[in-house]
Amino acid sequence: MLELIRLDKTYDDGTSFASRAIDDLSLKVDDSQFVCIVGSNGSGKSTLFSLIAGSIMPDSGKIILDGEDITFRKEHERAGYIGRLFQDPMLGTAPDLTVCENLMLAAKQGHWLSIPGKKERQYLRMKLAELDMGLEDRMDTPVRLLSGGQRQALTLIMATINPPKLLLLDEHTAALDPNSADKVLEITKMIVEENHITCLMITHNMTQALKIGDRTLMLDKERSSTTYPKTNAGISG
Repeated sequence: MLELIRLDKTYDDGTSFASRAIDDLSLKVDDSQFVCIVGSNGSGKSTLFSLIAGSIMPDSGKIILDGEDITFRKEHERAGYIGRLFQDPMLGTAPDLTVCENLMLAAKQGHWLSIPGKKERQYLRMKLAELDMGLEDRMDTPVRLLSGGQRQALTLIMATINPPKLLLLDEHTAALDPNSADKVLEITKMIVEENHITCLMITHNMTQALKIGDRTLMLDKERSSTTYPKTNAGISG
């Protein structure tokens, strides 16, 4: 379970440029739950993810994951059990390494890769074939030569090859063309369900959020103010 307890975050606090991004936000997310987060630009969505991932620290409040207080854990420490995808497909990969090398690096959780053996290559090829994007035949291709959709699908595999406790998807389909976005979203749902991963996804598409999410939260003026059910637009709380 993920639990956020009265989180606060203000940028440039104490100056004339002070901007409150997160204000007294509390949230509980059950294991294996898929939660979509919507909200206007500047509502604090990406700040919330940065707090959970450890990229920035809160001014006050707590972040509890599986009963453990991780509020002030370093980002690299959380990376072992929190996966994150960004809008830019290149942010989660090493572009000059091959598809196979990127996967090996992810599988070894950041430790420098060794040359994969036959069984390892077969396993990675199988994982890529599940994407149905032809990547299994491009294992020795540098990632920078892939399409945006292929890169994002690869990043998704990298983030989940060792299933994390929590997966953060920060508008990970927003930079893709509609067909690629639909494909990556389909792959996302499949991977999350098969591995029973707790997942939070930021999206601007309310229809998409209500369709794919178990819960949909709206951030409005720095806090989660409304919860929508999965299949209709009525307000549940």
